[in-house]
Amino acid sequence: MSNGAMPGRYILLLSIHGLIRGRDLELGRDADTGGQTKYVVDLAKALAARDDVGWVDLITRRVVAPGISGDYAQETESLSDKSRIIRIEAGPEEYICKEQLWDHLDSFTDNLVNWLNEQPRNPDIVHSHYADAGYVGVRLSNLLGLPLVHTGHSLGRDKRKRLLAKGLSREEIEHAYNMARRIDAEEEVLANADLVITSTHNEVEQQYALYNYYNPERMAVIPPGTDLNQFHPRVGEAEKPLAEDMERFLTDPGKPVILALSRPDERKNILTLVETFGESPELQARANLLIIAGNRDDIRDMDSGAQAVLTNILLLIDSYDLWGKVAVPKKHRAEEVPAIYRMVAASGGVFINPALTEPFGLTLLESAASGLPVVATENGGPVDIIANCHNGELVPPLDKEAIESALLKLLSDRKAWTRAAENGLEGVAHHYSWQAHAESYMSHIGELSEHQRLLPADDPAPRVLRYRDRAIFTDLDQSLVDGEKSFHSIREFSGLMRQNRKVVTFGIATGRRIDTAMALMKKYEIPQPDVLISGLGTRIHYGQGLIEDDYWADHIDHHWSPQLASRVLADLPGLTRQPKVDQSAFKLSYYCDPTQAPTIEEIISLLRQKEVTANVFFAFGQFLDIVPSRASKGQALRYVAQRFEIPLEHVLVAGGSGADEDMMRGNTLAVVVSNRHNEELEQLEDMENVYFASRPHAGGILEAIDYYDFFGACAPPQEGEPV
Repeated sequence: MSNGAMPGRYILLLSIHGLIRGRDLELGRDADTGGQTKYVVDLAKALAARDDVGWVDLITRRVVAPGISGDYAQETESLSDKSRIIRIEAGPEEYICKEQLWDHLDSFTDNLVNWLNEQPRNPDIVHSHYADAGYVGVRLSNLLGLPLVHTGHSLGRDKRKRLLAKGLSREEIEHAYNMARRIDAEEEVLANADLVITSTHNEVEQQYALYNYYNPERMAVIPPGTDLNQFHPRVGEAEKPLAEDMERFLTDPGKPVILALSRPDERKNILTLVETFGESPELQARANLLIIAGNRDDIRDMDSGAQAVLTNILLLIDSYDLWGKVAVPKKHRAEEVPAIYRMVAASGGVFINPALTEPFGLTLLESAASGLPVVATENGGPVDIIANCHNGELVPPLDKEAIESALLKLLSDRKAWTRAAENGLEGVAHHYSWQAHAESYMSHIGELSEHQRLLPADDPAPRVLRYRDRAIFTDLDQSLVDGEKSFHSIREFSGLMRQNRKVVTFGIATGRRIDTAMALMKKYEIPQPDVLISGLGTRIHYGQGLIEDDYWADHIDHHWSPQLASRVLADLPGLTRQPKVDQSAFKLSYYCDPTQAPTIEEIISLLRQKEVTANVFFAFGQFLDIVPSRASKGQALRYVAQRFEIPLEHVLVAGGSGADEDMMRGNTLAVVVSNRHNEELEQLEDMENVYFASRPHAGGILEAIDYYDFFGACAPPQEGEPV
């Protein structure tokens, strides 16, 4: 990006998992390198080609590992003259699957914000892809005040429903897919997104309808496109991709080909296709079966899911004695795929997608653009594609008789085959070009209000804060203080703060009101903080004069509806409003009796069902607080750190309850002090930058200062170093 004055929108696309590069995409390598990978790259290029778009950045995760191309280690890769791929570090350098990314997403967000601070301008739009990017997108949108657009690609509730129907238990599903965190992230992004883009009406009406925050008015169906320069009917001499493999596998390679092309994933339902072919002498007589299921060197080296699928394919081929009739090539290049479609079309063959469910179905568009009729699952995106293009047949994916009948109809009736092929060419050109997609996309985001946050020009805070490169923020109750028994350690901590006043910013982040917080600090002779974050992140004050940051109040007022939230919770058992003095314009506070009240998860679900966008905090086993979605201790802390240019890596945060969790995730150095409520934070135990102290309250903070060598290296000790 050249400068901050460029014309046109600056669009930030987020797609975190998998392996993304601008050329030779490794599609089908594993479950994380499927259609979404190609979608986001093509979307970035299509948007960047428009005059009303100034720049597009596609943000993904940087990967450095043996056996992985060095392309994925490059921090920046150009896609076009107005687009590029940016790779952000998060967690381990090696390649990990999306289910293992969750604990690293807060760090990804913090690193991304650092990168954005170095750019000449903020994005106009953030567009997240899939649940993990949605999690990041929500936090980025809330911190920077940016409109958020989201595309789910596939949805956790729908997937869990189908896995349960297959007989898996909830425990098995959770262990394999981290499903609870995924669904919670999807619920959160639906509550916060300004626009949700889907590929099909099926997604809107059946899949998103499963969610608590279901609002079809915020959704737009914009089908993805296909590259018509790459995917097109045969021109000139016949191409012969995979020629050696076809001859090696097939006795009669001249017969029409039934093509299945997908990842070796159980959900793609390739095994049912092989069984259908194996049980149909007529299909075997009329056609060969070509299965392209990713790339492999050795099945034994693949992940367990892919290994099982491919092994079972080979076992079925053997069981039905299909040798000479089925080709299962080990490798293909991404650039060969268009020629493969054209080869199958030239043979008079058919493309089939028998997936149990298909969120969209890019391969159906590619086939259609290549002049190849299709048979596809009736679950998901293919319904819309076939309805628009009239280029094939829909089938129940587990009905082998229906699959056989649909394939035979196209293979045996040349008029039906030709009609489907011609319809597909016309339909794709009309409905599914990337130019049409980009046109519709820009018309929808043009309707979004531009409410991005720029740091305020006026500066009510003490200028001295700008010259300090580290900070300590701590909660009060059950973190810093706990009655008289913590007085000695409080005195020691306070003395250390006074001693280092010139080098460290001291902050308090509490759920208390400002007056009761100040009274408690006075009682225990705690020095007045440079920054006081009160009301669970809803108010920020600076310096001796306690000058309020009015800009923060304006920022968090976005989509805040306390009256609606209050009405929703009014009649719930076990909830009692705290006294009026404990309420504020940006905080609803309740006493909660867990023996009578709904669970916190049920309360959150109820608020989402009523379209209340808010953060919910439960602390110390009895206090329930509702605040705006842009407000929390962690968000307020990051705003302050960004404003005064204090690296999060040099911020030590201390807490002891669930309300402190979002301060501790990400790049901050954190300590969970030892008290009776630290079990609310036990899910942080495996995180590198979170230290669980053996001492309670101020003593635990002092312990962490030594652990991190806060006034020296200011970092967790390296492996092998003494603690």
